[in-house]
Amino acid sequence: MRMLVTRPEPDAQSSLARLAALGIDAEAAPVMVRQTLDTSLPPAEGFTAMVLTSTNALRALADRGMLERYRHLPVFAVGDRTAMEARAAGFERVSSAAGAFADLVNAMTIARVPGPIFYPAGRHQSADLAGALAPLGVMVATSKVYEMVAVEALPADIVAQLGEGIGAVLCYSRRTAQIFAALARDVPVERRRRLGVLCIAEAVAEPLLEARFTRIALADRPDEEAMMALALAFAREQTGS
Repeated sequence: MRMLVTRPEPDAQSSLARLAALGIDAEAAPVMVRQTLDTSLPPAEGFTAMVLTSTNALRALADRGMLERYRHLPVFAVGDRTAMEARAAGFERVSSAAGAFADLVNAMTIARVPGPIFYPAGRHQSADLAGALAPLGVMVATSKVYEMVAVEALPADIVAQLGEGIGAVLCYSRRTAQIFAALARDVPVERRRRLGVLCIAEAVAEPLLEARFTRIALADRPDEEAMMALALAFAREQTGS
C-alpha cells in the first residue's frame, strides 16, 4: 500500500522523508502552490509582537527580503514546526502554542500581549485572529503576504490509483481537503469508500465526508508528529503487523 501527500512543497518532501523513515511508500501530489503577494507591509515600529500561523508567511517575507525588518519582534507561533522555522530564520524570542488556532489565542490571552500585533497571513484564512483578540482590546494589523493557489487537476495516474494502488491520503488543512475532494470528484464512490483519508483535525475531515469519503481517521493532535503516528498505525492495520 502506498500513501499520497497532498500538502504543498517544500513541506510535502519533508513528509515523504518521514514516511520513508517509517517504512511507508508514498508520493506527493500537492493540491496547492504558494505565491508571494506584493502587498504593502507596515513598518515594524510600534508593534509588540508578530504572530505566525504558517511557515508560508515566513517564506513569503523571506522572498521579499523583509525578514530583517521584523526580526527584533517576539513571535507567537501556532505550532512547534512554525516556531522552529522562525528560530532558523533568526528570530530569537519565539514561543509555540503547540497546537491549533484556539491554542494560539489561548496562549496569547494568558501572556496578556498588549498589542498592536503584526500578523502576516495568507489570502485565504480559516480563522479570524483580529476577531478572536478583539474582546481583549488587542489590535491586530493583518497583511496578506501569500496565497495558496489550487492546482487545476491531479495527475491522471494518481487519480487512477486512488482507492487501489494508493490506499491512503494525508490532508493537513481544511482547504487542502476541499480542493482534494473537488479534484477527486470523478473517482467512483466505491473507490472513495475504500480510500483511507488521514486528517490532522476534525474540521479537515468535514468536506471529505460531504464528498462521500467515509474511511477517515483523525490525528490525536494537530501536528506532524501525530500525523506520522496516524500513518504508521493505518499502515500496520492494513498489513496486520
